[in-house]
Amino acid sequence: MIVKLTGMLDSVGTDYAVIDVNGIGYQAFCSARTLGRLGNPGGSVSIVTETFIRDDRIIVYGFGDAGERDWFRLLTTVQGVGSRLALSILGVLDSESLTRAIAAQDKTAIARADGVGPKLAARLINELKDKVGNLALGPAATAGAAKAPAGVAVPGGTTQADAVSALVNLGYGRSEAFGAVVEAGRKLGSQATVSDLIRQGLKELSA
Repeated sequence: MIVKLTGMLDSVGTDYAVIDVNGIGYQAFCSARTLGRLGNPGGSVSIVTETFIRDDRIIVYGFGDAGERDWFRLLTTVQGVGSRLALSILGVLDSESLTRAIAAQDKTAIARADGVGPKLAARLINELKDKVGNLALGPAATAGAAKAPAGVAVPGGTTQADAVSALVNLGYGRSEAFGAVVEAGRKLGSQATVSDLIRQGLKELSA
């Protein structure tokens, strides 16, 4: 099983890179984001990989880091998401942005990827929201559950959810509003009001 490739970047195609490892060229299919980070042909590169063995060939997928590979594995567990579509998603959202989009139930952000429509974006969020780990919405949200892999979507009816909605109504994207409220909650503590979170959230967004 090929789990890592280190060598010279031989060439780059629209969705793949060829890496020369001691004279042997390995073709690795990659996201646009990863391809953009590899640099120019002739340079030294190192990528982590996922290998699929078919009846007639071996297919290698390459990633800039283990986090991207983990997301690739997770995305391909969702019905309707194959390897190429997973790479398309990872091409527009890095690991942190994708985690935040799932947590914030931001269908618009996920649907930016080619081949992902609103229905598939909703399915991705529904199936993965309990698998991305816990993103804290301030101390109150994580009391006694720092390691719990519980659902990370913003809970309805809470001050945090109201603050996120207010920022979205002001024109901010749901993912960035979610992230700003997360940071505001961490700084202000569990006693913060909706107004407090909105004001601090706006500061985070303008920083």
